[in-house]
Amino acid sequence: MAKKDPKLNPEQSDSDIADDGSKQPAKKKKLSTKAYDREIEKLQIELVKLQGWIKETGAKVVVIFEGRDAAGKGGTIKRITEKLNPRIVRVVALPVATEKEKTQWYFQRYVAHLPAAGEMVLFDRSWYNRAGVERVMGFCTPEQVEEFFRTVPEFEKMLIRSGIILIKYWFSVSNEEQERRFQARIDDITRRWKLSPMDLESRLRWVEYSRAKDDMFRYTDTKLSPWYVVEADDKKRARLNCISHLLSLIPYEDLTPQVLSLPPRQIDDNYVRPPIEEQTFVPDHQFDEN
Repeated sequence: MAKKDPKLNPEQSDSDIADDGSKQPAKKKKLSTKAYDREIEKLQIELVKLQGWIKETGAKVVVIFEGRDAAGKGGTIKRITEKLNPRIVRVVALPVATEKEKTQWYFQRYVAHLPAAGEMVLFDRSWYNRAGVERVMGFCTPEQVEEFFRTVPEFEKMLIRSGIILIKYWFSVSNEEQERRFQARIDDITRRWKLSPMDLESRLRWVEYSRAKDDMFRYTDTKLSPWYVVEADDKKRARLNCISHLLSLIPYEDLTPQVLSLPPRQIDDNYVRPPIEEQTFVPDHQFDEN
């Protein structure tokens, strides 16, 4: 791992170097909305084909999304699922473990959400909570973290041997961009729910999270189950890069069914509709049309 510049203090470090400790590449030009809309439409068509292939072949796919708070995981997941069938492609975003769940085998509550044949599951945060927030915030013991690092490579090996396609993404965002996004959430009442006290605490513990992420990669970035890092300062570019890469990892084929023909509507001259007055209608919303 590249050494950090000793002239940088901890508060500046991740704004000048990436989460993995290496120097960040030169900033790319922000992607235009027009180019983004054009490309996301193409990729979403491919995602529909992927969905059809998963259903027809009985494939089982798990995609894990991890990263800094406000790094863009949720937005990418939303664009993946936007045009897809929630019965085939579903999102799992588990709440804090209950007291009963805390007494279970750590992976137990995640296993319950793994895909059956013909399903793809997107984990918006996953069992890697133990290596990140639980570790940094003191919600687990050092011994539990050590056991997690010892166990998770074997756990993921079992999933892959069972036939699951497992893909892991880490969304990397700079210090400045995360601050900008947090402030935007504070200023916008419709987005304020996205910001929790835990998110604010993560700002205070930026370096601790960086060290925790480095350890997580050291133990779990394996040849069999590697981490793929998504540069996420440009949300639009990150979404396109992630979805395109996801599609490239799965050997799907276009199994789109033939176009259906719309049949004529049934006609029954003896059918009489009940009076409209007997039904309760939703009133028109009043708004200024000017």
